[in-house]
Amino acid sequence: MYPVELTTPMAQDLTNSGFTSLTSAEDVTSALDGKEGTTLLVVNSVCGCAAANARPGAKMALGNEKKPTNAVTVFAGVDHEATAKAREFLLPYPPSSPAIALFKDGQLVHFLERHHIEGRSAEIIAQNLAMAFDRYC
Repeated sequence: MYPVELTTPMAQDLTNSGFTSLTSAEDVTSALDGKEGTTLLVVNSVCGCAAANARPGAKMALGNEKKPTNAVTVFAGVDHEATAKAREFLLPYPPSSPAIALFKDGQLVHFLERHHIEGRSAEIIAQNLAMAFDRYC
């Protein structure tokens, strides 16, 4: 478990931008299981690529004309139960944090694993997500 003093600002980076924080398995199930419409899920993390690329990229992407109906987040290493449940919805992909997923009508339709995020700019991540939004939202 990471110290709350460290993770709170990282979590607020997304929640202050309109993401809903999911902190329990029930929250995740309610947000993802068969949910109509589109949902963007960010698996937040304390790693540097989350701060430099994933969080800013996800926030930028929400400026796209077409965007998901819902934006939610779980915090790996903090919200253990919620993250474990979210990762069930991300199968067959292995656990990855940070990670960004787009669901349509409860089905995973687009996924960025850590290796898709690391070393790429926030702008490139936002462009990737915007293309997915244009296709699925």
